Amino acid sequence: MDATVLKFGGSTFVHPAEYDRVARHIAGRLVTEKRKIVAVVSAMSGATDKLKAVMLDVNKQPSPSNLDAALATGEMLSACLLEAAVGRLGVLVTSLNGYSLGIRTNSDFGSASIKSADPQPICAALLENDVVIAAGAQAIDQAGRLTFLGRNSSDLTAVVIASMLEQHACEIYSDVPGVYTADPYLVSGAQLIPEIGHRRVAEMSRHGAKVLHYRAVDYAEKQAVTIICKSLTSEGAVVGTTVKGHAKVPSVTIARDATVLSCSNFAERDNLRDVLDQHDIAAISIEDSCGAAICIVSDIDSAMRLGPLKGARVSIKRSTAVTELGTSVCTHLESDHERAVSLARRIHDRMYPGAAGKPLEARMAKQRSSDRSPFIRRNDGPRNSS
Repeated sequence: MDATVLKFGGSTFVHPAEYDRVARHIAGRLVTEKRKIVAVVSAMSGATDKLKAVMLDVNKQPSPSNLDAALATGEMLSACLLEAAVGRLGVLVTSLNGYSLGIRTNSDFGSASIKSADPQPICAALLENDVVIAAGAQAIDQAGRLTFLGRNSSDLTAVVIASMLEQHACEIYSDVPGVYTADPYLVSGAQLIPEIGHRRVAEMSRHGAKVLHYRAVDYAEKQAVTIICKSLTSEGAVVGTTVKGHAKVPSVTIARDATVLSCSNFAERDNLRDVLDQHDIAAISIEDSCGAAICIVSDIDSAMRLGPLKGARVSIKRSTAVTELGTSVCTHLESDHERAVSLARRIHDRMYPGAAGKPLEARMAKQRSSDRSPFIRRNDGPRNSS
C-alpha cells in the first residue's frame, strides 16, 4: 500500500504540547502530498527509565516478559496521545500497538529479533483512516506475549513497517537533523554528514554513537530502505542526512558508561562474544590492561540475563569508549569521561583539521534566544548524533 512512513523519537516529545506540533506537521503532509501516513512513535522523553524504576521498586527481579510488557506501555501512551492530537484536527486516525502491528519476534525479551511481518493489520487500518499511529519498539512472540525490541529501537519498527508496505524510504525525526562526524554536543568541529552508507552508520551505532539503531540500519540495508534523517523546527522539517549506498565517512564515537567485561583468557572472551552475536547484542572485542575483554555499549541488561554471561568468571567495570572509525576501527577505553572527550576531540581534529567551531549547544542556545520552537534536546543527550 502507498503510504509515507514517519518516525518521531522521544526527544520530539519532551512536553505534552509537542504532540500537537507533530500532529500539525502530519496534517500538513496529508494536505500537500495526498498520501496516507504511518507515524511510528517512541515513548515520551525519560518515560522508559521511569517505568523501569517503578517496576524495580515493586520487584527487584521481575520476569523478562513482565518487564517488557511494562516498558512497552511508554510507547503505547505516546501513540494514544498523538492519536488524540491528530484526531483533534479532524483527521481520520487510529493507533496500533505491538499486539496488533503484525510484527512477530522470537522470545528474547528485552532485545527481541524480528521473525516475520504481516502487512495486513496496517493495510486494513489505512483503508479506513488517513493516519495510523504505531507504537514503536514492540511486537509479540509466537505465544502472543508482548516483546520489547530494545532501547531506542522504534527506528527498527519504522523500517520494518516501510518494508512491509513496500516503501523504499522512511523518515526519522529527532532533536538534531542527522548524523554527525562526532557528538556535536561535545565536539565543536563535528560535521553534519549529508549522505552515508548503511553499514557505516550501523558500525557507528554499534560503537556507541547515539544515531539510528544498528538493527534498524541492518534491516534497512537488507530490505533496500533509504533512511532520511530530519528534525522539526519552527520553520518546518529540516533534512539532515540520507542513509543509503556504501559511503564510509570517517567519524569518532563516544560511548559513556560502556560496560567492560574482563575475561580470564581469549578463549572465554571469544565464546562470550559468540553468544552476544547470536542474540544480536552489540559488543566490541578489545584488549585492556588486564588482557582479553568485551565492551558492551548498549543492551547491557539483556546481555547480563544470558546464561553464559551469568556463569562466566568476569570482572565488570564502567568506562567511556572512544572509537575512531576511518579506514580501520580502533577503540580506546578511558575511566575518566572528560579525558575521553578530550581524546575524541583530538582524533576528530586530526580527521577534520580546521573544522572546529562553536559547539552545537552554543549554536542552539543562540537559536533559543530568538525562536520559541527550537530543537528539543533529550535529557540523556542527542539521539541522532555520534
